[in-house]
Amino acid sequence: MSAESKNTLSLDQNTLSLGIEFGSTRVKAVLIDDTFAPIASGAYDWENRLIDGYWTYDLEEVWSGLQSAYKNLFEEVKQKYGVNLTRVSSIGFSGMMHGYLSFNKNEELLVPFRTWRNTTTDAASRKLTKLFSFNIPHRWSISHLYQAILNDEPHVQEIDFVTTLAGYVHWKLTGEKVVGVGEAAGMFPIDSETIDFDKNRIDQFNALSEIKALDWTLTEIFPKVLAAGSVAGSLTLEGAKLIDPTGHLMAGIPFCPPEGDAGTGMVATNSVAERTGNVSAGTSVFSMIVLEEPLSNYYEEIDMVTTPTGKPTAMVHCNNFTTDINAWAKLFGELIEALGLSVDKDQLFTTLFEKSLEADSDGGKLVSCNYYSGEPITGLEEGRPLFVQMPDSILSLPNFMRTQIYSALATLKMGMDILISKEDVQVEQLLGHGGFFRTKYVGQKMMADALNVPVTVMETAGEGGPWGMALLASYLVKKEEGQTLESFLGEQVFSIEVPNTLKPSKTGSNDFNEFMKRYTMILDVEKQAVQSLK
Repeated sequence: MSAESKNTLSLDQNTLSLGIEFGSTRVKAVLIDDTFAPIASGAYDWENRLIDGYWTYDLEEVWSGLQSAYKNLFEEVKQKYGVNLTRVSSIGFSGMMHGYLSFNKNEELLVPFRTWRNTTTDAASRKLTKLFSFNIPHRWSISHLYQAILNDEPHVQEIDFVTTLAGYVHWKLTGEKVVGVGEAAGMFPIDSETIDFDKNRIDQFNALSEIKALDWTLTEIFPKVLAAGSVAGSLTLEGAKLIDPTGHLMAGIPFCPPEGDAGTGMVATNSVAERTGNVSAGTSVFSMIVLEEPLSNYYEEIDMVTTPTGKPTAMVHCNNFTTDINAWAKLFGELIEALGLSVDKDQLFTTLFEKSLEADSDGGKLVSCNYYSGEPITGLEEGRPLFVQMPDSILSLPNFMRTQIYSALATLKMGMDILISKEDVQVEQLLGHGGFFRTKYVGQKMMADALNVPVTVMETAGEGGPWGMALLASYLVKKEEGQTLESFLGEQVFSIEVPNTLKPSKTGSNDFNEFMKRYTMILDVEKQAVQSLK
């Protein structure tokens, strides 16, 4: 028997599941086997661009990025197993939540993709929040749509379909206009009883005079909502070629509902049951707490979304997290190169993060504000990254890096304080995932100290959303009849996972609280900078 034949027997492609996520800075594909372990991956780095006042990505790069990430995964499978990947048991796609993609009847994009990062929807957000008595964030799809209507944008009359990035990719690959309920919760309020868009609030929206004047209703232009475990279509011939232009990938593979990166993060950390919570920390940061009962009131700082099965979930979302840290790391990397030296990117970040542990207790009295874009939690429509020191400040690398990390955590702290102090939400621990936790211990410790909540990181934390999406795809085909997602994850996926938990330290929490006093003051400077620095 040839070596290739032996390798073929060692990889049963019918047991594999594929998850692909379009994150803010990376398109990543993860292939898992029947033990739910990642066996291959591929990635493509990309960045949003500010064009004509909107943060956006070119849709052509959506497809080139997908093909590049899949090609890398394909090559890894071939190298490890000596076979061409031609099929898997199931596929799922996820993406950065919210945003606005609108198409006409000819399936033509009407305006460039408007991402979650845009905060140009303040008027729409405020009016809808008041109308619904329910917080409607700036980044939600309905805010973008209603703002376009308020702006009298010509494309509004031509709208035939509105969706998210994950919904768009799924549509083009399967022909199905659907989204998972967790993703749908970032478009419009969800009724957790019906697992659908809230009918009463849809009626309220359609009754607005501006909507009555249009040729469509919200129900007609929004995608169908599906819960995790539902069959959401299958890969078409055209779709297979969009993923794998070489033609190896076969059509007919079943798809699970497309989800948002918030939902995949919940799955990746086994945080889909009541009183569980997770925090996804990357370009943006958000914490998700699955509630036992609805909140007593609505808050502009708190989003009400759902798990991939529709359970109500409180979300604290901050637009800005690691972008400023990444920018400084890039600067330090350029200095190293200018000296004729070289350093691995991961080593650079690890070194910078670990140096923060050596900082003075007061962080050298340094302070920064990491806002590259607007931040609704603090009422800012735009961002101006700031770093400030006083004449008696101590500027050192440890103090500088501690300040950068604390700055990233500050806005998340504000939102979490509302849930814990005003609503008495019980948070036993937060399970962390995302790039912020790639350096062991540092990010985990500082987040625990900042939020005064134990933070747990699993060995799979670095896999994040793409792995969570692969698990949702696996759930589609491997769940037992009637088995819940909570049961599937707890009994089959995470049954032997050994978590690593760090509790907050009194000293660390006190240091962070002292930083917050300085941070509160710099927010006033930030607001002035937004007004004066155009």
